[in-house]
Amino acid sequence: MRFALIFILLIPICGFGQKKTIDKLLDVYNTRSVPYISVQELKMQPEAYIILDTRKRAEFNVSHLPNAVWVGEKPDEELFDSILNSKKTVVVYCTVGIRSEDYGEKLNRTNNKQLYNLYGGIFAWKDAGYEVLDLKGKPTEKIHTFSKNWQDYLKTGIAVY
Repeated sequence: MRFALIFILLIPICGFGQKKTIDKLLDVYNTRSVPYISVQELKMQPEAYIILDTRKRAEFNVSHLPNAVWVGEKPDEELFDSILNSKKTVVVYCTVGIRSEDYGEKLNRTNNKQLYNLYGGIFAWKDAGYEVLDLKGKPTEKIHTFSKNWQDYLKTGIAVY
């Protein structure tokens, strides 16, 4: 009985049973070197932005944000020229916002364009109830979670990895 009580009291200290949140994840992995934009703010005026998907091609093919342009994980100078000549602000995103911050940092080194990182990435977008599209442009519930370990951060939709 005493052991059970001690175990229950230690659960919060040890991390067992603690809820995995994107907020905690981003606090650990990101430096906020690229300012965030919320999914709500992006949803209000998506036409005002160039939305860049910085995930692997297989992830994009499963689902992506409407009007997103797949750019992959490594910046391409040729693609940058066309994007940077636009007067629109750039938003980068990935699964939760970690890889897109790295991409945004590289993009910022080559230009002075206004740039935002989508806070919480496609997970936050889907969890807010917003539509994602498959490769054919049709709405889908499937979300590529990068790996099985990341699926716990997705609260809605069907996890694919």
